[in-house]
Amino acid sequence: MKIIFLGTNGWFETDTGNTLCVLVKSRDYDIVLDAGSGFFRLDRYVDGTRPVYLLLSHFHMDHISGLHGLSKINCSMGLSIIGQTGTRNVIDTIVNRPFTVPVDRLSYKTEVLELPADHGRVPFGLEYLPMTHSDPCLGYRVTVDGKTVAFCTDTGYCENAVNLGRNSDLLITECAFRSGESNHAWPHLNPETAARIALEAGASRLVLTHFDAARYITAGDREKAAISARGVFPGTVHSHDFMEMAI
Repeated sequence: MKIIFLGTNGWFETDTGNTLCVLVKSRDYDIVLDAGSGFFRLDRYVDGTRPVYLLLSHFHMDHISGLHGLSKINCSMGLSIIGQTGTRNVIDTIVNRPFTVPVDRLSYKTEVLELPADHGRVPFGLEYLPMTHSDPCLGYRVTVDGKTVAFCTDTGYCENAVNLGRNSDLLITECAFRSGESNHAWPHLNPETAARIALEAGASRLVLTHFDAARYITAGDREKAAISARGVFPGTVHSHDFMEMAI
């Protein structure tokens, strides 16, 4: 299984990165985690030979702006967009005129699956729990090809994130705040709280992503975050756009 980070910023894109999008390439499926502006790069890696499953954590713009690029992606084996209750209404609104090409005008079959109602239609192992954020947001745990990847973004520290990351081969968390920062009105993780989740979950590895673009200006800022996190959880690295890793 290969993990490719196509966008690693939170909030807005900069020279350091596009907004959040992660591709999990398994044997039978292309599984995409969020659709920030990094989603525009998906056509470099998705060639239509596998069904594509897009998991949306929530509907803040830095997680869905890439949906404008659906018409450039080869999803000839079909695209399934998966998210919380209400996802279908959001897709019908955003992926439609006057914003972009409507879903029914795409060159491939697209369906929207809402959780929990359509959980049984997902062909790989999928668990999900609500995160602690300003608006409803889901974290995910994907099990495929005998490996488990947990994805927890836009959240403060919470037991649900620990549970999703439990004994995972790879835990991907956000790191929007700088070391020591917190804000209960707008919950996000800093390096230490992300590392605490990985430690308590017993994850094998932790990747920090979704760096607040106004706080993390340079790649060096991200490395400092990873160094701080490694003081709590040694198996931590920071992500950058186009980073690839195998698990």
